[in-house]
Amino acid sequence: MEHISREAAKALLKKYNKDPFHLQHAYTVEAVMKWFAKELNYGSDEEYWGIVGLLHDIDFEEYPDEHCIKAPELLKEGGVSDDIIHAVCSHGYGITVGCGATIDVEPVHEMEKVLFAVDELTGLIWAAALMRPSKSTKDMELKSLKKKYKSNSFAAGCSREVIGRGAEQLGWELDKLLEMSLAAMQATEDEISEKCK
Repeated sequence: MEHISREAAKALLKKYNKDPFHLQHAYTVEAVMKWFAKELNYGSDEEYWGIVGLLHDIDFEEYPDEHCIKAPELLKEGGVSDDIIHAVCSHGYGITVGCGATIDVEPVHEMEKVLFAVDELTGLIWAAALMRPSKSTKDMELKSLKKKYKSNSFAAGCSREVIGRGAEQLGWELDKLLEMSLAAMQATEDEISEKCK
């Protein structure tokens, strides 16, 4: 499938995102999406899954109240194809954004459902890692992550409702999603740190 190159996607991301935290999140979701592509037997689409992950929050920094609404315009201008635009917008499905609109672009492909499920969860896992002496996901165990997940006051900005809905859309138990996402972040942590330098 022909799609925007990673270099062009990265340049587009950086045109609208300057905050190191937002860039790190984009690189994290990119790496995790690529990991899932391989794990779920979409290995030949690994780069494509990664680009969707890289661009998913393109409009969030400059247009937080129009998140997933402004994205199509920014992506179209950057020469991004409609399938990637649909995937990007679908990670906001059912969520009401600051301007009062509810995103109605439904995740259809398994890739879109994975993006929906892991977006918030990667943030939660990273927040949990930063609480550890090692500041790393690599020595984190699933039971420790589950404990943090169940504590609603921890990383309160990461919606458990959205993560739960993500697991449901994939037809997975929540535990499976937590376990795989943690494994994905452990496997890609060094690569993400490298990209953030």
